[in-house]
Amino acid sequence: MPPLRTALLQSSGVLGDTAENLKALDEAAARAAQSGAGLLVTSEMFLTGYALDLQDIPGFAEPADGASAQAIGEIARRHGIAVLYGYPEGADGVVYNAAQLIGPDGAALANYRKTHLFGCFEQDAFTPGDTPVVQADLNGLRIGIMICYDVEFPENVRAHALAGTDLLLVPTAQMHPFQFVAEQLVPVRAFENQMYIAYVNRTGPEGEFEFVGLSCLASPDGVTRTRAGRGEELVFGEADPELLSASRENNPYLRDRRPGLYASLV
Repeated sequence: MPPLRTALLQSSGVLGDTAENLKALDEAAARAAQSGAGLLVTSEMFLTGYALDLQDIPGFAEPADGASAQAIGEIARRHGIAVLYGYPEGADGVVYNAAQLIGPDGAALANYRKTHLFGCFEQDAFTPGDTPVVQADLNGLRIGIMICYDVEFPENVRAHALAGTDLLLVPTAQMHPFQFVAEQLVPVRAFENQMYIAYVNRTGPEGEFEFVGLSCLASPDGVTRTRAGRGEELVFGEADPELLSASRENNPYLRDRRPGLYASLV
């Protein structure tokens, strides 16, 4: 099985302008596909921007099968590339901080709602999701999804490891001064759980926040396979099933677990 070439779109887009962000996504998908990528991953809340006014967020929210989802399905189909995008999902009278994976044929593969909301802004703006492991199959790999703060909870990522996730997609809005998450924590999570992690950040100032970039693809051997800088950037990395298989064979973490000792965690 060949590696899945994965494109990480480090960008904050245009705050409050869904149309412009869809245009930017279309352009990035074209570039990624021309470079041989089979998957494009965007940042948290890419569709609308992150630092929206609280009172405006419900107006930007869309259902998982709404107009923007249809537009992104057409982008994916036209360029023959899977797309993971962050957006505010409106459902059942509430708003979720969500991310949806669209396949290269334009069909929706999986939709995830952020389970751990960071800080007062998110806790005031969104309802937390209650499904920690959401997966889909793509190019022979089991793809998992979580969002930003979720990856900082080791139990969350371990649940994905036990469910067989091969490549974990983490759209994020990582802000100053927490850049150590991108630089140190994400590669460790990939190593201790024996998976690839694509961590894709926003960049630059937005409202009260300063996003730090540093998007990366970390591999199960703990190596950062690609790393963006601090500005707008499209970077590429390979999720290699052969490396994954060899690493899992050599690393005993999941085999040596003793779940009976961990009852106090729940």
